[in-house]
Amino acid sequence: MTFLFLCDAERGAVFARAFAEHLHGVRFSMDLDVVDPNDVRYIMTWKPPKDLARYPNLDAVFCIGAGVDQFSNGSLPYGVKLIRMVDEGITRMVVEYVVMAVLSLHRNLHVYIDQQRRRLWREVVPQAQPADRRVSILGIGVLGQAALAKLQDFGFKLSAWSRSARSIDGVECFRGQDGLYEMLGATDILVCLLPLTSETRGILNERLFSALPRGTSIVHAGRGRQLDSDALVAALDTGHLSGAFLDVADPEPLPSDHPLWRHPKVIITPHIAAITQPASAAMTTIENLKLLQAGRAPIGLVDREDFSS
Repeated sequence: MTFLFLCDAERGAVFARAFAEHLHGVRFSMDLDVVDPNDVRYIMTWKPPKDLARYPNLDAVFCIGAGVDQFSNGSLPYGVKLIRMVDEGITRMVVEYVVMAVLSLHRNLHVYIDQQRRRLWREVVPQAQPADRRVSILGIGVLGQAALAKLQDFGFKLSAWSRSARSIDGVECFRGQDGLYEMLGATDILVCLLPLTSETRGILNERLFSALPRGTSIVHAGRGRQLDSDALVAALDTGHLSGAFLDVADPEPLPSDHPLWRHPKVIITPHIAAITQPASAAMTTIENLKLLQAGRAPIGLVDREDFSS
């Protein structure tokens, strides 16, 4: 059986070495021209290939990244598993990003950056203390739980929301639509780490922003299509939101004339919260292949019903 790697050759070389050392019985290939399509059981890619029908024995498609909304248009044949990357390297980088963004908003970095551009030396007073700020996270998956654990070190009051009931020590957890708006009403910094699904598309909108207390700031490291950019600009312009730290947008990159680029209350990064680290990702993939071969569910198996349009 063949594992077909359809990503960049640099990372592919790292994967090839790991497969040769740690996995036997699965052929690793990056060359479409030399593989027998009938032998291909697994494919790793970022975007769904257009010709998946030529692999009649395909069992699973591995996404090399954590986000899988690019597979939401029914591009995978029925019965083919979709597995997103759940890897320590990605988790660590997302946690770093969330902590950086939360602390930046907490300490008014966006205000000071704007003042620096205007050559203005002015202290923002009073400076709130962590015990007086509530940080709320949308999404309590692997990334959300890891970010909450690290934020506890700083003494923030913490809340989190998910579709189903969860319990985390030191975190007030909410669920469902009513729980979402109850949590929003007591939030000072809101962090979005949700996957993109039919339910979360456009979730960061005027209604959600209006449910936040005046002066709340947001961190968006989920997916670009979850954000209504016009609603965000309006909420920032009226002062209802005090700041935004954005890693994703729709489209990416934003058009050069988009008002978010030059907004004094916004910090933008170019979708770099997490970048797949090939060495750890290769080992994560190998462990998942062993689970599949043993007839067990792999880590990161996607419920494709969540990605219906």
